[in-house]
Amino acid sequence: MLVTPEKAKALVESGKLLHISGAESLLKELPRGNWIGGSTEYFLGEGGGSVTDALISVVELPFDRFKIVSYDADSIAGIVGDTYDNGFTLAIVPFDSPVHRKYALESAQWEGLYLSAILGWVAGYHLSSTRQTAVTVNGYTGAVSETGAAALHVELPQGKTAQIDIINIFEPDRERPSVFFAEDTLEVKDCAIGGKVVNFARHLRENQVNTKLPLVGDYSGAYVNVSFKEIVGDTVYLYAPVAAGIEYHLARGVDDYESAFREKLDLIEDSSDYVFACNCILNFLYGGLEGKDLGSLYGPVTFGEIAWQVINQTLVYLRVR
Repeated sequence: MLVTPEKAKALVESGKLLHISGAESLLKELPRGNWIGGSTEYFLGEGGGSVTDALISVVELPFDRFKIVSYDADSIAGIVGDTYDNGFTLAIVPFDSPVHRKYALESAQWEGLYLSAILGWVAGYHLSSTRQTAVTVNGYTGAVSETGAAALHVELPQGKTAQIDIINIFEPDRERPSVFFAEDTLEVKDCAIGGKVVNFARHLRENQVNTKLPLVGDYSGAYVNVSFKEIVGDTVYLYAPVAAGIEYHLARGVDDYESAFREKLDLIEDSSDYVFACNCILNFLYGGLEGKDLGSLYGPVTFGEIAWQVINQTLVYLRVR
């Protein structure tokens, strides 16, 4: 829910376990307590998508056993070992920071990653601002960081199980040739398209590819998106890494983001047991979601999503059943 800074402060002081997102300046004013936070000024809530630096999104987490841990680029791989056997971990990393790059490029290789329920998001800022930075906050210690991650590890009671789900409105356009990459990378020069090695930037330009649509990788039948950041010279820069050996296709176009999300949301049997959700800022911008209500999966709009690994243009949510 979006609340005033005064209300957010009162919730923190009540001792509740919280996830908080909001403008960098507002996060820095909150007292220490049982919370983690990240910066963004974009939200999806009951009144639809909104952009605000005056309100704060607060999610109350009704759990008693937890630990709040900060990580830097050197220690982030330890996040897997810090998880509970039966629980979930909610992590926030600052956009374009060393810990963000490390998590994005290396997490898929960490032993035990996919045996734990690890999700979260990439903190950001208002896109028109030249003075803001993406930050995370360990509310327990009060540490605000532009370079480190904040994570909340929660242990669930017996009989409860954490389940991470994603809603992806994109599908691969199989009328286009497949794309393969030789390494896990955020910066692509050459790749194999239709069996031929080509410069990816040149291919995108010559074929007038709409780079608002992501690449869609086929991970054993699960579709994972990687979004385009920019093309500079002969290099394509991405918001999440592509993986070597995975078959990618450019995504098929989406006519109406709102309708596409609603169709997917209608397939969810019961969203009353959801604990946390976030959605990508590229969906927010490209889909014109400001003022549009997508349903009950509310939360921060992010500069990247974590569902074990870093992905893009995806709604990620957590259920506890």
